[in-house]
Amino acid sequence: MPDNAISTETIIQIERVSKWFGDFQVLQDIDLTVRHGERVVVCGPSGSGKSTLIRCINRLEEHQSGRIVVDGNELDYNTKHIHKVRCEVGMVFQQFNLFPHLTVLENCTLGPMRVRGLTKKEAKSQAMEYLERVRIPEQAHKHPSALSGGQQQRVAIARSLCMEPRIMLFDEPTSALDPEMIKEVLDVMIDLAETGMTMICVTHEMGFARTVAHQMVFMDEGRIVENAAPEQFFSNPKNERTKLFLSQILSH
Repeated sequence: MPDNAISTETIIQIERVSKWFGDFQVLQDIDLTVRHGERVVVCGPSGSGKSTLIRCINRLEEHQSGRIVVDGNELDYNTKHIHKVRCEVGMVFQQFNLFPHLTVLENCTLGPMRVRGLTKKEAKSQAMEYLERVRIPEQAHKHPSALSGGQQQRVAIARSLCMEPRIMLFDEPTSALDPEMIKEVLDVMIDLAETGMTMICVTHEMGFARTVAHQMVFMDEGRIVENAAPEQFFSNPKNERTKLFLSQILSH
């Protein structure tokens, strides 16, 4: 699927970013460039810093050194910059993080009404459009507890899309799902990729990665140790650590 729809415009620039949790350095001199419309898959062993990296992109985590610039806004201590970036960047987590006391529709309309200033009618119309896109419009008036895990994750994707982001971040979106529900979420993400959305996805779903990624990033011990196009990454990885990881994950 990777096509030529990638712009030459850089939408995310990460330069020499490091981060510590106490004495533990979780990110070490990370450099990464993502162009508008590019789809990046980040993989690596548990504890390699993958989730921390993408959480730094919308300032859910604060980096201690280096620069992160998202859509022209540098993530620094300027709260206006942080707010702008969060308006442009949608995020889908491992756990669905839906409000249990709200219906699916209410979960999807809350942000656009509060942050983007949409009327209730506008927000509802938009929410139904995105629920249609993730293939669950018939669930709009149910509460999250009435849905399967796969359906809840699709609602979480729709909720992020309702904010009309320029970039979508996915943090292992299928890792909390039963195997039979994984495909329905990945299918929705593949559909989203076809729209030209800029995406960064932390995942171990290598079939999905082969299908959608323009750029594969392999992390280990807080560093990016390999960054390559999917064809090269899967058929001819350069780093021994990458080879070991792929041999383990592709044999399952």
